[in-house]
Amino acid sequence: MINFTVGPVQSSETVCAIGAEQVPYFRTDEFSATMLENERLIKEFAHATDDSRVVFLTSSGSGGMETAIMNCLTPDDKVLVVNGGSFGSRFVELLSLHNIPYTEIKLQHGKALKAEHLAEFEGKGYTAFVTQKHETSTGVHYDIDLISDFCKRNDCFLIVDAISSFLCDPFDMGKTGTGIMITGSQKALACAPGIAIMVLSPAAIARTLSNKCCCQYFDLKLALSNMERGQTPWTPAVGILRQINTRLKEIAMNGGPEVEVARCSNLANYFRNKLKEYNLPFTIASESLSNAVTPLHPTTQSAHEIFLKLKNEYGIWICPNGGDMKDTIFRVGHIGCLDTDDYDKLLAAFMDLKEKHFI
Repeated sequence: MINFTVGPVQSSETVCAIGAEQVPYFRTDEFSATMLENERLIKEFAHATDDSRVVFLTSSGSGGMETAIMNCLTPDDKVLVVNGGSFGSRFVELLSLHNIPYTEIKLQHGKALKAEHLAEFEGKGYTAFVTQKHETSTGVHYDIDLISDFCKRNDCFLIVDAISSFLCDPFDMGKTGTGIMITGSQKALACAPGIAIMVLSPAAIARTLSNKCCCQYFDLKLALSNMERGQTPWTPAVGILRQINTRLKEIAMNGGPEVEVARCSNLANYFRNKLKEYNLPFTIASESLSNAVTPLHPTTQSAHEIFLKLKNEYGIWICPNGGDMKDTIFRVGHIGCLDTDDYDKLLAAFMDLKEKHFI
């Protein structure tokens, strides 16, 4: 099986080896040291300021999204939220659930966020901005510098879901003035799913300390307090946190986050160039691409049928979509432990399907 989805993804042998070990007890100095090293490396890779903090939640990335809303926003805020797909829609639902006043910037699937989308909201008293950096469901990579400049002009607290773009695309938390960055263990970190990672700026910490969280499990005050000693309030996914430690050190030894971003970029470009060369019946379905994934619209067959055929007959997993994109879009990921030989096998499978008149 070759996995070209966008999470969970293929892990390196060293990360898999950690997953095969017995899970150790965690209320120890050794585990605390591992956690504090995880915090240091995540901050370094995100280009966060020295006085930023990192917390590790045992949840999916969606848990990190809701935690950011619950702890750092209140009904006194006035929020702008970008909704260009499934995960933007999730932020909208969370804001509504927690009674946070918001205005939705609704984008058509595949369309980029542009300056004209923001122009009407200048100087209108917005206090926070909530967005994905990369809307994974549609493969649209938002212009974070455009968003950052708007937030700086309008004094907006910026929450960025970077779950599928962290370590795939360049990101500088300090320069962009991001208040909270959210990512997860199962994307470019290429570990097992189950950990949401949140990097909190001093502004986010101040908001957290001044607000009352209505959920004990996701109370960032508890998470921050425990993380001072490299621990968590509750029993964490110990094995995954050890995998994350191995993976972060692996990235550091290979040259750091810039090298990992370049690796993803090279794989993405290799695949996209081969698509053109082979003249396959797919069109790219995003006008602003991330290195993380290539969203494709097949012109001759259902996207879901292609996913099933590759999975069942070729041992290859591409990333399906759901909802109204189920039959129109599939995605090919460029994260995890993949190389160009893997893409050659995928392309050969596509060519075989073309020769058999399936696509």
